[in-house]
Amino acid sequence: MRRRNPYHRGPVTPHFDGLRFRSHPVPRRGLRAALRFVRGQIARRWPDLPLPVTPDRPPTRSEALRIVPIGHSSLLVQLAGLNLLIDPVFAERLGPGGRAGPRRAHPPGLRWEDLPPIDAVLVTHNHWDHLEAPTLARLWRRFGARVLTPLGNDAIIRRADPAIPVRSLDWGESEPLGERLAVHCVPSYHWSARGLWDRRMALWGSFVVTDARTGGVLYHVGDTAYGDGRIFRDVRRRFGPPHAALIPIGAYEPRWFVGHEHVDPAEAVRILLDCEAERAFGHHWGTFQLTWEGREDPPRALDRALAEAGVPPERFRPLHPGLAVEPPWPAR
Repeated sequence: MRRRNPYHRGPVTPHFDGLRFRSHPVPRRGLRAALRFVRGQIARRWPDLPLPVTPDRPPTRSEALRIVPIGHSSLLVQLAGLNLLIDPVFAERLGPGGRAGPRRAHPPGLRWEDLPPIDAVLVTHNHWDHLEAPTLARLWRRFGARVLTPLGNDAIIRRADPAIPVRSLDWGESEPLGERLAVHCVPSYHWSARGLWDRRMALWGSFVVTDARTGGVLYHVGDTAYGDGRIFRDVRRRFGPPHAALIPIGAYEPRWFVGHEHVDPAEAVRILLDCEAERAFGHHWGTFQLTWEGREDPPRALDRALAEAGVPPERFRPLHPGLAVEPPWPAR
């Protein structure tokens, strides 16, 4: 077991004890539970037939909010003349070297060659389905894109290319983007690891993007459990109700194994209601099989959860690779 953090050195805080970060109580899962999960995963393997995708061809720039789902939690966000990528993953398989992990179920919803000029990349945490270091290095070499990420992930990213400009943020810290936008790092209920011995040694989180000119608020919810819901209500109190929220809806079964790290669709609806977002869009589903639910289960479960909560279905829709959405954004 490590007694030294290889990624981050800093003062002790309410969520960092000098070695590991923490956000909420998480029970230890033993070997028996892990083996039971793996057996269930194998028995519920997704169909091998790839889903057809028509990749988006985005404009070079957009003043209004435009969101392109690439797949899983990889998103292109165009706003205020800037282009942001969130958790970009383009590999066919997850994991070290892209050789042994879960396989992609569909082509990316945006081809690499069709990317507009990327101004910044937001990386929520270091799990392999969110932090693909070679892609970050390619984005730096092609566009000079800088990276914003929670504490400790900067060390991992710079291993791919020491020249990558990375700004690491603690929860509550912010970074300006251009003349109008700012990115704020806020908590999520999750954890981190790249291997067996570095669990919770880099921070995880979500991002809020604010537009100083229009007062617009975009809330990107990273991987998270629901917990007590306080962190989602805190976003509403600090920034106001988001005009758009990007909320994970997949990788949630079985609850006894992943309920302390991923929300299910019913909890995703609770996040929508807690933060009081005008519109929400579901990501983190249908691209890589990480858990037991079927490939198409999250949208169906989301529809049921919305009906049970009395929320109009048009207020919270699942994202589909290559199908861009343009939520209303305030104009001033």
